[in-house]
Amino acid sequence: MGIILRTNNLTKRFGGLVAVNNVSMSVEERRLSMIIGPNGSGKTTLINCLSGFLKVDGGDVYYKDKNITRIPPHRRVGMGLTRTFQIPSPFKKLSVLDNLLVSYRFNPGEKLIFSIFRNKWKKVERDVVKKALNILKLLNLYHLKDARADTLSGGQLKLLEIGRALMTEAETILMDEPVGGVNPTLAHEIFKHIRNLIENYGKTFLIIEHRLEVAKEYVDHVYAMSMGRIISEGDPDQVLNDPKVIESYLGTVVV
Repeated sequence: MGIILRTNNLTKRFGGLVAVNNVSMSVEERRLSMIIGPNGSGKTTLINCLSGFLKVDGGDVYYKDKNITRIPPHRRVGMGLTRTFQIPSPFKKLSVLDNLLVSYRFNPGEKLIFSIFRNKWKKVERDVVKKALNILKLLNLYHLKDARADTLSGGQLKLLEIGRALMTEAETILMDEPVGGVNPTLAHEIFKHIRNLIENYGKTFLIIEHRLEVAKEYVDHVYAMSMGRIISEGDPDQVLNDPKVIESYLGTVVV
């Protein structure tokens, strides 16, 4: 396994506040990596810089060894790097299936020149529907395919966000609190789905998460942030018991 996403001295400022301070990190492909840290430590800002939603003030972002620092978000998605948000934002009045279908990026029927020639896109449309249904089965959402998105529970919406990301054919998915506000049973289910996508479909995940009691048994590598810097990294037990991390974030030793 190689490095799929990395940064070199990445820096982001908001006026006099340095939210991300010379961060250099390397994310291995086909792994579940997690960023932890207290509120205000720079976690979400870092994800926003990696995904292109914020322009950086210094340093570089590399994806598959290509410098993507100045590449906009939609082009990063086209390269296989996408993200979900802490608060899911589906098309509420559309069905679960339709939410996945509108996330597909390659439908030729969306182009004006092809839209009037049905034979140019009807097979693609059938294939896309099949792909979406397979993803819903994979995420245990198939039984909800016709339900409106605004009827889903918080945990089901998180799974729908993963499904929409998979419809873009993303290889690397950045997630902000994938189990935030979700009951423990469904939180474990979400992480099991993520592990399945890594181990059987070759996906890579970099997540922010505060539910350490749930997450730590599933993650491969942890980065701990404080005041915009990475202060510790390694396997979960190593980082969660690092005195610097305990002092900045946890308050007590996690065993």
